[in-house]
Amino acid sequence: MSNPDDFTYVGHATVLIEIDGTRLLTDPVLRPRIGPLVRHGPLPAPHLSAGIDAVLISHLHRDHADLASLRRLGPGVRLLVPPGSRRFFERHGFADVEELAPGDSSAVGALTVTAVEADHDGGRRRGAPAVEAVGFTIAGSRSVYFAGDTDLFDGMRDLAPGLDLALLPVWGWGPTLGPGHLDPERAAQAAALLSPRLAVPIHWGTLYPLGLGRLRPGRLLLPAGEFASRTRELAPQVATRVLSPGESTAFA
Repeated sequence: MSNPDDFTYVGHATVLIEIDGTRLLTDPVLRPRIGPLVRHGPLPAPHLSAGIDAVLISHLHRDHADLASLRRLGPGVRLLVPPGSRRFFERHGFADVEELAPGDSSAVGALTVTAVEADHDGGRRRGAPAVEAVGFTIAGSRSVYFAGDTDLFDGMRDLAPGLDLALLPVWGWGPTLGPGHLDPERAAQAAALLSPRLAVPIHWGTLYPLGLGRLRPGRLLLPAGEFASRTRELAPQVATRVLSPGESTAFA
């Protein structure tokens, strides 16, 4: 187990956040493959998904709301989900589901989790309406912003003053990037707007279409370093730390 007030970049948009004795897991992807997307590197260690107090789901795209991965956590796992998606998860066997619209908060252990705006297509799944995407802030003795998937949006500067950590997506899952995402340059601009003490790139280095990781590895491997370099230029007050999938680090 990692120590209290640590976080682990599990891979893609999955992060284990441990603050004040509470364990949160974001957008869990714990499998070797989702459709045509294959995982590069080892599977998450089993202890990373043990004893989870709540799971934060940012939107319904399959690489963020993977039902098979959620089932590994058990049907009683607590899910905090975007507005309009509760019945979707309940129909798939999850009993403890709470919707949070931007501005809504919920207590999880010693922490307060608040949904915030995101500029991203929230996705449509069979049996669910179109759902807006959200990000989350987490407040306890440390403060964290988990962006999920988003582009820059009005209000990001005032989203969560005094952040200890911003978990910022810096790419997607293929060689090109569609709308509603941050690339390394725009993620560095987000870091400048948010001005956290520490910014860590996520949504890179994990999932890639079958075969392309070997043939065209650049967008799998390079975005995190590009983000760190641009952040040093655009937001020198923000420390950056690049974690490989599976790597843990302390907040301090």
